[in-house]
Amino acid sequence: MNQLLDNLCIVMVETSHPGNIGSAARAMKTMGINDLRLSSPRKPYSQETWALASGANAIVEQAKIVPDLPAAIADCQYVIGASARSERTLQWPQMDSRECGICVAERLPLQKVALVFGRERTGLTNEELEHCNALVHIPMAFDYMSLNIAMAIQVLSYECATAVRLATPAEAATTDPDEVLASAEAMEGFYTHLEQSMIDARFLDPENPRLLMRRMRRLFGRAEVTVSEMNILRGMLAAFAGRKFHRRSSTD
Repeated sequence: MNQLLDNLCIVMVETSHPGNIGSAARAMKTMGINDLRLSSPRKPYSQETWALASGANAIVEQAKIVPDLPAAIADCQYVIGASARSERTLQWPQMDSRECGICVAERLPLQKVALVFGRERTGLTNEELEHCNALVHIPMAFDYMSLNIAMAIQVLSYECATAVRLATPAEAATTDPDEVLASAEAMEGFYTHLEQSMIDARFLDPENPRLLMRRMRRLFGRAEVTVSEMNILRGMLAAFAGRKFHRRSSTD
């Protein structure tokens, strides 16, 4: 399978049934995807896990088990959350499964991409979606919108693998480390810095935040900030804090 798929990881959040982990691993294996990450699974492994993995045991054995979603996607530059819900307070960029495959294929030469799948019954929370750059849904018959999580992983893995296989070879990618997209971990550090800066400037009321930070995440998520741009943004926030402190001290 195409080595580009090594840049694609599958993240399962708080999986309840260990058998679904085995089925997901089997679905990944058939499409040449090997990087599985488990965010706080209720019960990681059981006899059912290994039975349903059916030859994909290595993926289960090597899966990274982490305490939360930010830890699972820390090294990723682009994160796509799977969601069947379209009516939310704020809208994220959305795509269907075919568009998702094309999007992933275009990004893999340059970026680490994560496909995130939520709980079997309730999916991803809005707070978890804040860590995603876009959402993907799998079109289904409107009178039967029910898809097992392993089936969903199979569908999206197929679309990604197919799109990678059919993609036209891209021009030589930049090797400048400052011009690649900032990682999810770096973006989280920026959001923490931004939120504190807005609180200090009294632009954000922590007692009544409304949806300001969620909107900020959506804004900068669309911007696809590079490492060099991140350095500029963090430098600006630090400079603004220094300037505000200077003005205060000069009027004491």
